[in-house]
Amino acid sequence: MSGATGLAQDPPIITVWIVEDNRALRETFADLIDSEADMHCAEALPDCERLFDALDAGGVPDVVLMDLGLPGASGVEGIRRIHGMSPSTRVLVLTIHEDDERVFEAITAGASGYLLKPLPPDAVLEAIRGLVKGAAPINPFVARKLLDVFAQHPPVRPRSDEYGLTAREREILQLLVDGLALRAIGDRLGLSYHTISNHLRNVYAKLHVRSRSAAVSRALREDLL
Repeated sequence: MSGATGLAQDPPIITVWIVEDNRALRETFADLIDSEADMHCAEALPDCERLFDALDAGGVPDVVLMDLGLPGASGVEGIRRIHGMSPSTRVLVLTIHEDDERVFEAITAGASGYLLKPLPPDAVLEAIRGLVKGAAPINPFVARKLLDVFAQHPPVRPRSDEYGLTAREREILQLLVDGLALRAIGDRLGLSYHTISNHLRNVYAKLHVRSRSAAVSRALREDLL
């Protein structure tokens, strides 16, 4: 019997980029991430122009921590560029901005999470780990504002088949709205993580969105389920 059989493999390192114009905060986040055994801060950038350069150079981070109030190109533009060049990358917005327009712009651009500063270090690390597992961390106050907007502006319900979602895709979308992570959805439906990921890519394409949070937002806003 081989001695290597059954040995546990170390989990992959989560590669994180930071886009934050406040130097002290940027360095604090970088040090925090590099202090964790399962994370590495590969880029700490002050603006989107340098972000674009890093993407053009072929960088593919697992997670980007993104401020919105940046000099030059906005954080929302940065989110769009990330998802155009690196669709697998998850973007976590960390910002002081909580107004409805900023929230919707960021989520529809493809942000996977939206949290408000200041944030405890443990909460930042938990959000990063959650993102790579399929979670969508959103500040409770921001989530309440989103729900209030939906309540105040009842959507005109489109026919559910206008997006061409299959029964399985609608089922997965409902579980996303319920807050389940991808592996939990797979366990619930008896499907592999890979199969759930494939279905989810189809859902994104049909709903014309780039992230879990945007898919959930559209499902709620248009009352698709």
